[in-house]
Amino acid sequence: MIHDRALLEELEKLSARPWEGAAFRHMFGSYPPDRENLRGARWNPPDIPAIYASISRETALAEAQFQIENQPLVPRARRVLYHLRIRLSSVLDLTVPGILPELGVTLDELRSPDHSMCRSVGGAVEWLGHDGLLVPSARADGVNLVIYPNRQGPGFQFESLRAEEIEPDRF
Repeated sequence: MIHDRALLEELEKLSARPWEGAAFRHMFGSYPPDRENLRGARWNPPDIPAIYASISRETALAEAQFQIENQPLVPRARRVLYHLRIRLSSVLDLTVPGILPELGVTLDELRSPDHSMCRSVGGAVEWLGHDGLLVPSARADGVNLVIYPNRQGPGFQFESLRAEEIEPDRF
């Protein structure tokens, strides 16, 4: 993937830092919490694997509910919310007010089903060697954590602390 030079320059102005803390990940069926998204999503182009998590339980469930509501049939698979312990060595925080517009991502683009601009940012972040990205949720007033497993730095940790079964009609 070829990256826009201006985008790379803007990203290089940001200070990467280690990140460590709790996160939550909603999964269907028997999929493990460390299953990578290989098809592409909001912050990863199809050629870059990513793991999506949320910093709060409520945000993880809001993200999951949005996905469920956009399916032609309501999924009947078992729903599990994993409570995770994560440690990353190089994370860019895009939740600071004003950063997304500097990168060319408007609020409308953040919420749009067209993920092209966000994917460009995520692809560039991974290409620059960062193993994580903090981004505002498009579905809730919360923060998501995007992990780029190909860039695992020293001390990388991804540990499932517990699994909570989610009842189909409530969260």
